[in-house]
Amino acid sequence: MATKSFQAETKRLLEIVINSIYSNKEVFLRELISNASDAIDKLYYKSLTDDSLSFKKDDYYIKITVDKENRLFRISDTGIGMTKEEMEDNLGIIARSGSLDFKEEIELEDGHDIIGQFGIGFYSAFMVADVVTIISRAFGSSEAYKWESTGVEGYTIAPASRDTVGTDVILKIRENTEEEVEDYDQYLDELWLRSLVKKYSDFIRYPIIMEIPKTRPKEGSEEEYEEYVEEETVNSMVPIWERNKNELTEEDYLNFYRERHYGFDEPLKYMHVNAEGTVSFKAVLFIPEKPPFDFYTKEYEKGLELYSNGVLIMHKCPELLPDYFSFVKGVVDSEDLSLNISREMLQHDRQLNIIAKNIKSRIKKELQEVLDKKRDKYEEFFKSFGRQLKFGVYSDFGQNKEILEDLLLFYSSHEKKLVTLDEYLSRMPEEQEYIYYATGESVSRIDKLPQAEYVKDKGYEILYLTEDVDEFVLKMMRTYRDKEFKSVSSKDLGLEKEEDKADEEAVKEHQEMFAKMQEILSDKVRTVRASERLKEHPVCLANDGEISIEMEKILSSMPHNQKVEAEKALELNVNHEVFQALKEAYQQSEEKFRLYTDLLYNQACLIEGLPLEDPVEYTNNVCKIMK
Repeated sequence: MATKSFQAETKRLLEIVINSIYSNKEVFLRELISNASDAIDKLYYKSLTDDSLSFKKDDYYIKITVDKENRLFRISDTGIGMTKEEMEDNLGIIARSGSLDFKEEIELEDGHDIIGQFGIGFYSAFMVADVVTIISRAFGSSEAYKWESTGVEGYTIAPASRDTVGTDVILKIRENTEEEVEDYDQYLDELWLRSLVKKYSDFIRYPIIMEIPKTRPKEGSEEEYEEYVEEETVNSMVPIWERNKNELTEEDYLNFYRERHYGFDEPLKYMHVNAEGTVSFKAVLFIPEKPPFDFYTKEYEKGLELYSNGVLIMHKCPELLPDYFSFVKGVVDSEDLSLNISREMLQHDRQLNIIAKNIKSRIKKELQEVLDKKRDKYEEFFKSFGRQLKFGVYSDFGQNKEILEDLLLFYSSHEKKLVTLDEYLSRMPEEQEYIYYATGESVSRIDKLPQAEYVKDKGYEILYLTEDVDEFVLKMMRTYRDKEFKSVSSKDLGLEKEEDKADEEAVKEHQEMFAKMQEILSDKVRTVRASERLKEHPVCLANDGEISIEMEKILSSMPHNQKVEAEKALELNVNHEVFQALKEAYQQSEEKFRLYTDLLYNQACLIEGLPLEDPVEYTNNVCKIMK
């Protein structure tokens, strides 16, 4: 029997398929199952126009068997089969797809589609097999043929026998060698193959049957066991997203959440999406209550499972989720996506972008609904994932702030609980021009900040920012509904009225003393001045630039510290009795004046949570005062 050669282009492309195109050899099983499913689909479509053909779905299946001793893997289907000419056309010429030709010939109905449209997936079998054999009998024919190939050398076609219509694909699995790291023995292990079916082809709409090895106690013995095999349908066939929402219960969604190992918690919210339009897709998405242990680490991988007609294309497709919604889990299935030649990578095209945009809008809508109707649930969610939403506002130069700003929560000085920015705005007095905030390590520490005295005295609400990302977020937002954010430590609070300002004559009188203090403190502060915000406290630090003191602390704690520093101002309460003592020291003793200046500066640093440059010197100075 003469061996026929592949075309020159086919031979070169086949070498690429075997050696390069697929980074993961196990996908050969996905491809062969998809081809078998296509073959059965063709019989189904033929039954729509051929009255002599009665299509009963229960009569059609895909069967996988292994012969470990002879290293043979077999996948059989009850599909339409191939004639000798079709073997020549579809298997002898690579990248020509019978499924694609078939699709172009008929008008598909009933929501089905043909998976194998690219004519190359079959050849992935050569990645794991030394010899590939196909025995097929076409519908309407009493003859069968065998196609066989060892790879790029070519192929043979000869008459064969097969009792029924359908196709057998038989692979002679390669031997393990020291040169290759791939474990080919695993493709002869029934349990491993079963896991691959569940991973890639769980939702193929025809039964995938396997002989699964099992054990049972020997009759009359409680200690000895015997092995036997049992045929088992290993795919679920009908995915949850293909079922009618009205037929599903909450328990069905929870079971799916657990089965897919999305988390050990219960989801905060689930979404069943059936989108039709320019790009149609179906999805089941979950918003978890709690983050996985590695969520805020570099090791965490975001992404949704992506299917095309029930066949897994990507286990985690990151392009479907923005980073700020990376906590969402679930599956997306679309027949409109374009796939590349290997079916392993998606062309990141317009269709994918449309799906991602739709999903993003849906997640935002669902979170807003939880916030509005189940506030306690949302606050629990925010404790887990609020940081991620805040990073979303801060990243990409703030271009996502309008999507996320209404989902943010901050602690309120008035309400003594978490509030939204919209709730803050709804309580603002008419004359209030700014949204005020204060930063610190905890609510209790912020509540005692001297800088907040004046704003509180006006009766204005303050947002307490306790996370390191918080102030960066508000700096990036700048405004919320045309209201500017203003730190209680900023140079200009926008509140001062003529009667509230420190006595200008007193300020001028002490200008020389302030200049001397600034000289003593050297480069530690930008200026020393009389405070217009302090009421009860003697001293505080204020910000004179865009970088606040809290931002300086955060930036200095990061790797590769760039030594970014805030422009600090030391503010003194000229009406406080401590200031009187400072004035007397300035007039009477330079040594005591230096001592007081140093103490006041270090007290202001301690209030801000800044480290003291020399704690020993500070304690010694306190002791001097006590003496």
